[in-house]
Amino acid sequence: MSKTEGTRMKKEGHGLLRLILCAACVASASACVQQMASQPHERPLQASAFFADGQSARPRVPGTVPSGYTRNNTRVGPTPAFDPNAQELPFPLTREVLERGQERFNIYCAVCHARTGDGDGMIVRRGFSRPPSYHIDRLRQAPLGHFFDVMTNGYGAMPRYGAQISVNDRWAIAAYIRALQLSRDATLGDVPADKRQELENGGQPK
Repeated sequence: MSKTEGTRMKKEGHGLLRLILCAACVASASACVQQMASQPHERPLQASAFFADGQSARPRVPGTVPSGYTRNNTRVGPTPAFDPNAQELPFPLTREVLERGQERFNIYCAVCHARTGDGDGMIVRRGFSRPPSYHIDRLRQAPLGHFFDVMTNGYGAMPRYGAQISVNDRWAIAAYIRALQLSRDATLGDVPADKRQELENGGQPK
């Protein structure tokens, strides 16, 4: 046998060995797939000896509220009548309301509108349609109810958020948007007297 023939046969032997190993891997993988695909399961309305009542379908856990399928889910229930030209909240404005509005805004709105309200949120930087800045004259002059209306019914590329944000939280967000707008051009004279000295002292109380 020549050296060339020996080299060829050696290569063919290695090739055959690799083929056998690949076939073994495929066979073992297919066996795993069959085992995974053949797990015990019950068909709809099929009888079952596992449960005492003989039924495979199980009743819902008491207190379960499927979102979108109950009148008790206030987020998807009808929104109470509101005035889109309203200039005030339908409930008292408090610090807690603004803090709640800020929290909800940062969760639902900042991804598009940015935490500053300039409209350059993270998904906008990745190609989504840019919303207008809250600091343009048109939106600075818009009534508070306008923002509630847009959150409720959507506008342009913005979808409605009635199913995600409760009624009171939408009003709280609208109030926080107005606070963002006011903060852009705020002066020291806008700060309450009891807090002004603290700012002048570099944030330190008297």
